[in-house]
Amino acid sequence: MSSADRPSGSIDGFSVESVYAELLSRAPENKMEPRMAPLFRAMEVLGEPNKAFPIIHITGTNGKTSTARMIEAGLRAYGLRTGRYTSPHLTSVTERISIDGEPVSDETFVRIWDEIHPYLDIVDAELEAEGEPRLTYFEAVTILAFAVFADEPVDVAVIEVGLGGITDATNVSDGTVSVVTPISLDHTELLGDDVADIAREKAGIIKEDGFLISAAQPMEAAQVLLEKAHEAGVPFRFEGVEFGVESRVMAVGGQMVTINGLAGRYEDLQVPLHGAHQAENAAVAVAALEAFIGGGTKELDVELLRTGFLTVTSPGRLEVVRTAPTIVVDAAHNPAGAKATAEALREAFNFTTLVLVVGILAEKDAVGILSELREQLGDLVSGVVLTQSGSPRAIPADELVQDAVDAGFADEDIQVEAGLDNALEWAVAKAEENNDLSGGVLVVGSITVVAEARTLLGK
Repeated sequence: MSSADRPSGSIDGFSVESVYAELLSRAPENKMEPRMAPLFRAMEVLGEPNKAFPIIHITGTNGKTSTARMIEAGLRAYGLRTGRYTSPHLTSVTERISIDGEPVSDETFVRIWDEIHPYLDIVDAELEAEGEPRLTYFEAVTILAFAVFADEPVDVAVIEVGLGGITDATNVSDGTVSVVTPISLDHTELLGDDVADIAREKAGIIKEDGFLISAAQPMEAAQVLLEKAHEAGVPFRFEGVEFGVESRVMAVGGQMVTINGLAGRYEDLQVPLHGAHQAENAAVAVAALEAFIGGGTKELDVELLRTGFLTVTSPGRLEVVRTAPTIVVDAAHNPAGAKATAEALREAFNFTTLVLVVGILAEKDAVGILSELREQLGDLVSGVVLTQSGSPRAIPADELVQDAVDAGFADEDIQVEAGLDNALEWAVAKAEENNDLSGGVLVVGSITVVAEARTLLGK
């Protein structure tokens, strides 16, 4: 095959598409192995790329990706070359690995995969010889991310855990700053049945010689994090105690926030994201930047911070993807996330009526998600269309009906459309009933349904 015939980014037979197919052939993302030895072995054979740059490591239940993007924006404003690793992706797997705020190029993604693939084969063979599953999808992508960041190289990497903390593949790294966003119940089948158990798992990213920055937490979660910080001998700072949001007012495209940080007070930070939860994420990001750049004792340059925050985006988080009628997508996939989304939607949008398009994955608390949407949005909702993404983990749309009824939605307000395209068409027509020019549509419930909706709507 000539170079002209190769797919974009193709190297030695590899392309982004073929690499992604290879990744998908491995154990899926929701089947993470509770192990770390294969990750350390991979780092060893690759020359320890996990030690090539300082790391800000982020865990929590909600807000991780938005907080990661805010931290990254602040670092870039200071002139630092950044790597960012987040999951899952919306459109392309390359979104998970970002360099200076942009998805890694197809060429770099493919080239580094080509370089590390033989070493992954070594680790796979050793695992299979021991009767263990080979590297999973998430483990392989995580290894690839570290290799990309070391190759660039980056000055600092912002790394978001996939799930939990102690045995998450990203925990092969030692964070200079460990960040914990709000903890609530999610992935209980893997992380534990109560908030304290989940906090113990997430506290696993707190390492010696680090610095703990935490969002405001339920008391039982905060206690676990404090105990881990004391055990590791690291300084710790909590939102609501040492730092937090002083004030916020709505502004065009988002909000204007004043934050009391660890070392300074930062006025008039324009955060181009909606909701009180995003202001709180911004406060956590500021504290993390203070901890990383000045050890928590040096005030940040407020002009640089303002410049950085102006560039923040968070696709799939209260994102407007169409107007007339306005269609908003949000990746909230647990009750706490649904509550925050609904509250922010009420605050930021003046809808006279709202139609919900809901698709949820099997391991999630469907009744809890729908109950929060019902409780927070109330009589604003004129209809709910239950649908499903193409994910094999999606709850069939017709099976969501009883969950919606149990959550308090009336039978006559519920529509079932398994195809997301039909669901969106129904929702738009419903929002425009009676020539209502102020009706809106909210697509919510899972990252997969949001990703597919964005694609269908041209995003």
